[in-house]
Amino acid sequence: MSENPFDALGGGGFDMNALLQQAQQMQEQLQAAQEQLSESTVDGSVAGGAVTVTVSGIGDLVSVAIQPGTVDGGDAESLADLSDLVVAAYRDAKAKADELAGSVLGPMAGGLPGAPGATPGQLGF
Repeated sequence: MSENPFDALGGGGFDMNALLQQAQQMQEQLQAAQEQLSESTVDGSVAGGAVTVTVSGIGDLVSVAIQPGTVDGGDAESLADLSDLVVAAYRDAKAKADELAGSVLGPMAGGLPGAPGATPGQLGF
C-alpha cells in the first residue's frame, strides 16, 4: 500500500518530528514546574498559630515550629495533644501544597481526568 493512511484524515501526512518536538517541550515545561514546586514552601498552622508546619510545594516536610507554652513537656496527655496538632498542621500545609501544585501543573495537564487542577469528572476532550 503506497498511499498515506493519514490522507483520509484530511490534512496530509503525519509529522512525527513535530509531535516529538511538542512532547519534548511539554516535558521541559513539566520539569520546570516541578522544580518551581520543590523550591516553593507553604505553611499550615493550627490552634491560632500554636503549631506551624512548613512543607515544600511537593509536600516534603521542611520545618515544624511550636510556640512556647503550647504544651507541658512532662505531661503525656499534653504531648499526645501536641502530636495531634502537628498532624493537623501538616494536613493544612499539605492541602495548600496540593492546591499550589494544581495551579502550577493544571494548565499543563490539559484537563486530563485525575490530573492536578482538573475538574472532577472532566473527560478532557
